Amino acid sequence: MRRLIYDSFFGVSILERFMKSIGKYFIFLYSVFLNRVPPRAYIKQFLQECIVIGISSLGLVAIVSMFLGAATATQFKYNLKLLSNQNFLIGYSLRNIVIAELGPTVIGIVFAGKVGANIAGQLGSMRIGEQIDALEVMGIGATNYLVLPKILAGLLVYPLLVILGSFLAIFSGYLVSTVILSVAPDDYIRGLQFMFDPRIIGFALCKSLVFSFLITSISSCQGFYIRGGAMAIGQAGTRAVTYSCIAILAADYVLTQLLL
Repeated sequence: MRRLIYDSFFGVSILERFMKSIGKYFIFLYSVFLNRVPPRAYIKQFLQECIVIGISSLGLVAIVSMFLGAATATQFKYNLKLLSNQNFLIGYSLRNIVIAELGPTVIGIVFAGKVGANIAGQLGSMRIGEQIDALEVMGIGATNYLVLPKILAGLLVYPLLVILGSFLAIFSGYLVSTVILSVAPDDYIRGLQFMFDPRIIGFALCKSLVFSFLITSISSCQGFYIRGGAMAIGQAGTRAVTYSCIAILAADYVLTQLLL
């Protein structure tokens, strides 16, 4: 009992579990890229993953992005109500914060909840159904065959979702600003063009690639090493979403410090 209290107070057992999880994750990544199968073996699977990961997320990403842009524009208008003739700052501020920060990060969290849980559940079901064991018995690199198409599909599709989501957020901000907040369309467009730095687009795409890799790989790792019955699948999905969100926020801070 005293040992448990000591570990909990000083965080020894928590730190040990964290280090074990990190080590398992990097070993998992090593096996994904080491035990390769011929690329033609999973081209069809890669295309299917693009459809599952990308097209199935379009509606959710569109809804979240439009409400995000509308709410952000309303907040900026409220903060600028004491400043006269400064409505162009709504478009300027919304452009910067959506493209560089809110777009990749918020969509990443939504993506983790939608796609991450699905990946963990799919691989967890295959593990419990012994399909992964059957692949390994046949000499097929299960991690490479099952996980690599998901990672590659995420790297391809997620930046496209971020681009679409950022466009819809800025467009919904335009609609709300001009129709509801009585902002002149020319002022909003002038704000979008004011001091535009093309590097923020590259910054957003870099974030998108990192976030997509983290979400797909972490979720795959949680589902691949599942143990137990049906209840364990739900727990793996919860861990996949939780760990992916934490990784996104940590990576967002690191990338912001390095690239800005």
